[in-house]
Amino acid sequence: MQFTETPPPPLHQNSITPCSNFIMNNNNNQFHRTRPWPGFSTTPTNKALGSVKDANCMEQLLVHCANAIESNDATLAQQILWVLNNTAPPDGDSNQRLTCGFLRALISRAAMTGNCKMLTAAMANTHPNHAIDTHKFSVIELASFIDLTPWHRFGFVAANAAILEAIEGFSVVHIVDLSLTHCMQIPTLIDAIANRPEGPPFIKLTVSSCDADIPPMLDISYEDLGAKLVNFARSRNVAMEFKVIPSSYADGFASLIEHLRVQQLVFTDRNEPEALVINSHMKLHYTPDETLGEIHHHSPYYSMEPSFSSTTSLRSAFLKALRSLNPTIVVLVDEDADFSSTNLVSRLRSAFNFLWIPYDAVDTCIRRGSKQMEWYEADLCWKIENVIAQEDVQRVERLESKSKWVQRMRNANFRGISFSEEAVTEIRHMLDEHAAGWGLKKEDEEDHLVLTWKGHNVVFATAWVPSY
Repeated sequence: MQFTETPPPPLHQNSITPCSNFIMNNNNNQFHRTRPWPGFSTTPTNKALGSVKDANCMEQLLVHCANAIESNDATLAQQILWVLNNTAPPDGDSNQRLTCGFLRALISRAAMTGNCKMLTAAMANTHPNHAIDTHKFSVIELASFIDLTPWHRFGFVAANAAILEAIEGFSVVHIVDLSLTHCMQIPTLIDAIANRPEGPPFIKLTVSSCDADIPPMLDISYEDLGAKLVNFARSRNVAMEFKVIPSSYADGFASLIEHLRVQQLVFTDRNEPEALVINSHMKLHYTPDETLGEIHHHSPYYSMEPSFSSTTSLRSAFLKALRSLNPTIVVLVDEDADFSSTNLVSRLRSAFNFLWIPYDAVDTCIRRGSKQMEWYEADLCWKIENVIAQEDVQRVERLESKSKWVQRMRNANFRGISFSEEAVTEIRHMLDEHAAGWGLKKEDEEDHLVLTWKGHNVVFATAWVPSY
């Protein structure tokens, strides 16, 4: 059976073989089952099961299953889920564990859909611990966890290099840290600032509080985290203040923008120049892309920018509001994938053909079955379930590709700037500390940087200044 008119090229490292469409014609087979699925009395042969264990066939079965769930065909969905249940154990190889994550997410979606709600019983029998148990990290645990791969470190190194260059000559630096990793980038930035030849500036660090539990999660409050960072800065002879602003991605960080505007008005009465640094690390993609009218007709952005209309995208509104603050530099780091489609199958394909990368890469640095592996893959399963099982405002994992973000930034009247050769050299040295397979390349006329795994784009780093 053909699933797409033009199938995407295989991205996985396993050998690719044609996928049998036996699942559609298995009603006459009666064979012993290794992992029983409640309510399903007919099964394919073990030989047939073996033929679907490569990644391409698993993806096609997931697509079949998603279509069956969306069309409310509980019988077909259950048959395909049984096959996936037998070919994708949670302790298998990287592609099997990836597929298992999608299996769980599809069952979660099925549990909310018409006739397919019966599949919750199957879930209880085959995956009794279905609830994703994400870990709350201590600061030390999270710092060590991040150091395992370049996934976050790449963005840290690139951003810090760009920020250090941009703040030269400023005696006061205001850093707005919109980071998924809870300021884990900041200690190395403080170290670099402390060694500045002209002496360190005064640092104002502002973060937004988050009203949702998005992994990775910390086991301490932002206030306690801020106290630790201020003490660390003091130990490096850097004066710093830390402020938490109640603000959420759900409304495009509107209250944070308003706070920054008020702060700018206050600071214009002083003589000393202040650099405004916006550091966004894998967090802006949580901002909804619905229009202001769809989100709320009384969005704070209406009063901030009278030019905004009900058809203005919330993401675009946020970026244009940032531009109105005239920041010294904006650094945007995120994963180079697109999970923004409203079509389930399109999202599934995009997610499957991107998220094999962290599953594949983690096998090089974490022992399978360890607690760290459990924490790492629980966070990935949370992402998969959000992409597949959730819709509307609950679906917050809405990655966009680098090319889309670049266009958004240009539309908001920013221009890209290149990273220095020193930054590129530092990133390459950092990558040498990790497993073979990680790489670095430059893209676009601004020489934006892209982290790669076995030649495939993973994370991009871009730097921007206001365009006049």
